[in-house]
Amino acid sequence: MSADGLRIDKFLWFSRLTRTRSLARKIAEKGHIRCDGRRIDRAHAMVRVGDVLSVPMPNGVRVIRIMSLPERRVSPKLVEEIYRRVERIADNRR
Repeated sequence: MSADGLRIDKFLWFSRLTRTRSLARKIAEKGHIRCDGRRIDRAHAMVRVGDVLSVPMPNGVRVIRIMSLPERRVSPKLVEEIYRRVERIADNRR
């Protein structure tokens, strides 16, 4: 982890938003994630404490605020220390 932040693919994997780091990399590179409103299209884009991410999930978009940057993959019980859900936008596709 850098003093400036953490790569977005590592953050997504460490915080259990994706099952694998390679999946996190693919999601980031597709350009579907937004960080503070900016479109992210690089797996090496840095995220920092306080950033707001919009992350596509199978059941809609999850909007979260980063509370801390983990040094490794956390247990499911510790996820709430890593980020807080800001809101949830339902997926209207059926």
